[in-house]
Amino acid sequence: MITPMAEPPTTIREMNHDDLAMVSDIERRSYEFPWSHGVFRDCLLAGYQCVVLIREDRVAGYSILSVAAGEAHILNLCIDPDVRALGYGERMLDEVLYRARSASVREIFLEVRPSNETAIGLYRKKGFHQVAARPAYYQADQGREDAAVLVKKLVVEE
Repeated sequence: MITPMAEPPTTIREMNHDDLAMVSDIERRSYEFPWSHGVFRDCLLAGYQCVVLIREDRVAGYSILSVAAGEAHILNLCIDPDVRALGYGERMLDEVLYRARSASVREIFLEVRPSNETAIGLYRKKGFHQVAARPAYYQADQGREDAAVLVKKLVVEE
């Protein structure tokens, strides 16, 4: 019998400026129209909740969360294409949800490309549902692509 190899341990920690090169590299390899290095730097400087997932001493994923006025917005959540389908996206999303709850957030929002079926499946599994669409939100090869706006309630209002 063949025993599957165990996945190496991972940790999630605050993103720092030294991580930006690896984060930008993952972003470039993941998206046709990636965020720039400067956008990630600005997110750190703005005080957004920026975290990285570390696997074998390397950044393997990251997320950017904005929190304000009882709401949160997942601005970016990405796993390195070389280590996808290993549960890291779910682990990172669980971390983001934990951080939002810890900040007493009532609702958490995100935009996702309707063509990103894998991400939509994960978000639905975690209790997100679509509340709107943003026409022509994302740049695409042929013009623009809409965004599905998803939300999850975190605190039951009394």
